[in-house]
Amino acid sequence: QVQLVESGGGLVQPGGSLRLSCEASGFTFSAYHMSWYRQAPGKERELVASITSVGGSANYANSMKGRITISRDNAKNTVYLQMNSLKPEDTAVYYCNARSGFMNYRGKGTQVTVSS
Repeated sequence: QVQLVESGGGLVQPGGSLRLSCEASGFTFSAYHMSWYRQAPGKERELVASITSVGGSANYANSMKGRITISRDNAKNTVYLQMNSLKPEDTAVYYCNARSGFMNYRGKGTQVTVSS
């Protein structure tokens, strides 16, 4: 059974940091490109970061570039998203996504709220 379980979300003040984790099971994690998406209320889902299966090459959305780092640990079947200098507009549900060819899986998400 495929599972993607996100954790690490919560309430943080503006300027603060969070580290999101997504633990995968039920598929060959190392063969999948991993991504983080987010969706704020009333807005479309946005791709914020991705990392390739081989080589670990990363890409970032302009809206968060310079403030986030995506990484993966294939030995732990886990992908991370380090977020710094958070802003109120970063408030959203953050989802982990795994893709390989036509196969695509997504987790249930973790809520990130940036507020004073």
